[in-house]
Amino acid sequence: MLRTLTRCSTRLPRFSVPPPRNYLFRPIFTKGIFSGNDEPAAAAPEPPRAPSPSTKIEKLLLDSIKATGPLPFSTYMQMCLSHPTHGYYTNPEHEVFGRQGDFITSPEISQVFGELLAVWLISQWMDKGLPPIRLVELGPGRGTLMEDVLRVFAQLDAVKSHLTQVHLVETSLTMRALQQERLAPRSTAMGFRLDWYDSIYDIKDSPDEYTMLIAHEFFDALPIHLLQKSQQGWHEVLVASQEYAAQQQANSTSTSTTPKYPFHRVLTPTPTPISSILGSSSPRFQTIPEGGQLEVSPFAFRMARQVGFLLSQNRVGGAGLIIDYGGDNCFGDSFRAFKDHKLADVFEQPGECDLTANVDFAYLKESMADLVTPHGPLPQGEFLESMGLGIRLK
Repeated sequence: MLRTLTRCSTRLPRFSVPPPRNYLFRPIFTKGIFSGNDEPAAAAPEPPRAPSPSTKIEKLLLDSIKATGPLPFSTYMQMCLSHPTHGYYTNPEHEVFGRQGDFITSPEISQVFGELLAVWLISQWMDKGLPPIRLVELGPGRGTLMEDVLRVFAQLDAVKSHLTQVHLVETSLTMRALQQERLAPRSTAMGFRLDWYDSIYDIKDSPDEYTMLIAHEFFDALPIHLLQKSQQGWHEVLVASQEYAAQQQANSTSTSTTPKYPFHRVLTPTPTPISSILGSSSPRFQTIPEGGQLEVSPFAFRMARQVGFLLSQNRVGGAGLIIDYGGDNCFGDSFRAFKDHKLADVFEQPGECDLTANVDFAYLKESMADLVTPHGPLPQGEFLESMGLGIRLK
């Protein structure tokens, strides 16, 4: 069983195919220049000069664009969030969570959130005859949610004695250190094994263990591709530098100004292989009208399918909860940034801001429907109320 919950926003393996480099990219929302007489057009102005890079990630992105051309939004997002040393989640200098960070998640507000998730997981497990348990979390943050879940498990001897392993999927060494500090004492006290993995694909099948899985505000941070539909099909929206975009408009006689940020959105003039594949990856996308945009994440699709495998490839089954921002539909303009608990431009201080996009839960369900029985999504508040939130708060 897999249940998905939607959240209202309060903040919270590379797979990119580079576009062909032998054609010009079409800037989006560029004004045309028309001449009212036969006089020769004035010489093109100097391309605008962007300010010096504000962050190390910004410089890396600009250097990459200069060397190979515009980048997919998926590459931009992945570089900003997950660069090994300067990424938003990997740089040890970033607070990320809490009042000193850029957003606050439900577990950071109250332990009740994690406790109620634990109650739901236990209720699903009890229906299967009390087999051994392994607990999996994708993107555990500082380990706060897992600590709250384990606190409930520790109070119930039947659950505590059946918990054998806790698997944490985390790529950031900084986050792993925080999780280790918080959860290692609980591991020692309860007697379960605590392991970390770089990818969900590294978790091995365990035929005789009941798998409990939690993914809280995980899928919204997976890289997206941004597409735009035309009569020809699906084009991809890419990230170019302002300098690159200006060079493609060398015949423009408009007055140039210094841009606020050094990046610019451009559109591939024709559909690309990756945009065509992603644009047809769900029958729901066919109804999007011409000119419409689509955010689609092949990373989320594959990740969700692997979740389905983990929950189904054993003799005793499993249950999972995915809690995130989004809905049971696709989105075209939800990609956003957060800095100091406020919305920011997605091109502002790359690597220093949290980047997120709404989750298309229907897309996740399509990826795993032949493996597990997905339910939802339903609003988070509705789920918590059904689990006894009102009673717990009294």
